[in-house]
Amino acid sequence: MTHKHPEMKMFLQDADFFLDWAEGKENRDVQLIFPLPFRELNLMKNKTLSLSNLLQYTLSDLINSPEKSINLFHCLNELGDHSLVEEIQQYLRSGSINKAKLSSSQWSAVAFVLLASEKMPDEFDINKFVEGNNETKKLEVFQKLLPVIKESRSVQSNPSHLRQLTLSNNNLGSSGVHFLSTVLKDPQCKLKNLCLWECGITDEGCAALASALRSNPEHLRHLDLSNNNLKDTGVKLLSAGLKTLHSLEKLWLWRCRFTVEGFTALASTLKSNPEHLKDLNLSANKVGNSLTLLSEVLRDPRCKLERLQLYCCSLTVEGCAALASALRSNPSHLRQLDLSDSKIGDSVVNQLSAVLEDPRCKLEKLWLRGFGVTGEGCAALTSALRSNPEHLRNLNLSNNNLGQSGRKLLSDLRADPHYKLQKLQI
Repeated sequence: MTHKHPEMKMFLQDADFFLDWAEGKENRDVQLIFPLPFRELNLMKNKTLSLSNLLQYTLSDLINSPEKSINLFHCLNELGDHSLVEEIQQYLRSGSINKAKLSSSQWSAVAFVLLASEKMPDEFDINKFVEGNNETKKLEVFQKLLPVIKESRSVQSNPSHLRQLTLSNNNLGSSGVHFLSTVLKDPQCKLKNLCLWECGITDEGCAALASALRSNPEHLRHLDLSNNNLKDTGVKLLSAGLKTLHSLEKLWLWRCRFTVEGFTALASTLKSNPEHLKDLNLSANKVGNSLTLLSEVLRDPRCKLERLQLYCCSLTVEGCAALASALRSNPSHLRQLDLSDSKIGDSVVNQLSAVLEDPRCKLEKLWLRGFGVTGEGCAALTSALRSNPEHLRNLNLSNNNLGQSGRKLLSDLRADPHYKLQKLQI
C-alpha cells in the first residue's frame, strides 16, 4: 500500500496492476495500487503527476461511497492540496454553482464539502445546482449528490436535517425514485416536504414511494407528484401508502392522468384519515361523478380541508351537487375552491350560493371559470354576497355567458357599502 502515508490504507484497494510510482526517483518507496482501468493507465503512463493529482483520478469511483470520498479529501488535505475544496467552497458561497461546468472530481468535492459542513441545509433543490432544463445533467448531479441526503447523519452525530426536497422537472424514472425511496425509508429521515413535479414517475415509482411511506409514516407533510403519468394503477398503489401517513397536510396530484378508478381508491384513503389534510389538488384528471365520494370526506366533521382544486376534471352535476351539500354540512374550514372548466350550470351555482350565505362559511376564493354560469347564477351569487360579504375576496366568473343582466348585478354589487371583493374576473 504505502510506507510514507499510512493514513491512505483506509481507502486504497488491491487491484490487478501495480504502479511502481516515480521509478528511479526519490519516491521509489511509495508503491500504490489504484482501481484504474487500462485506458486510464495508458493515459497516465507518460505523465509526471503529484500524489494528489493521482488521487483525484479515483474520485469518480469513490463518490458512491461517502465515507471513502471523505477519507480521500482528508488525505488530500494532509498532503496540502486544498485547491479543489476551496474552489467548490467559492462556488457555493457565491451561489454560482448552478452556472459552473463541473467535472466528476469537482462534483465529488461538492459532495465532500456539503457532507463535511457543520450545518447541513434544511432544503435541497436540484435547480440550485444545475441551471436550465437539461434533464440528463440534472439526473447525473442528483445521483452524485444523493449521498449528501442519505449519508449526512454519518458525518454528523445527529439525524439528517433535510426538511424539503425539490427535484421537479427532472426525468428521474423508476431507478431514481427507487434510490430516493431508500432515503425516505430510513427512520432517521425527517423529510417534511417532497416535490417531484414532472419527474417521469410511473406506477412502478408509486409502488416504491408507497413502500417508503409505509416504512416511515411519521414526518411527511407535503407531497407533490403532479404532472406524472401515474394513471389509475399508480394512484391506487400510492393510496395504499398514504393510508399510513399520520400528518399529511398537502397532496397535489394534478394532471396525473387517472380516472374514476384511481379517484375512488384515493377518496377511500382520505375518508379513513381526514383529520390533517389541508390542501388537495386533483385538477386535470377525469374525476367525473366520483366527486360524490370525496364529498363524503368533506362532510365528515373531522375534515379540516382548506383548499380544494378540481379544475378541468370533467365534473358532473350530481358530483358538484354532492360537494355543495357536504359544504353546507361542514362549511367552516374551506378557504379556496376551484371548480373551473366543467360546464355544470346554474343549478349547482345556486347550491354553492346557499353555502356562501351561511355565516359559518369562510370561503375566500371561488373560481367558477367556464362553469356554465348565466344571469340566474349571478343573481344567486350576488344575493349571497350581500348576505355574507365578510370573507370572499376572489371570485372568478370568466368564460361564462353572464349576459347583460348578470353583469349589471355584479356591477351593482360593487356599489354596496359592504362590498369586500378584492378581485372579480368576468
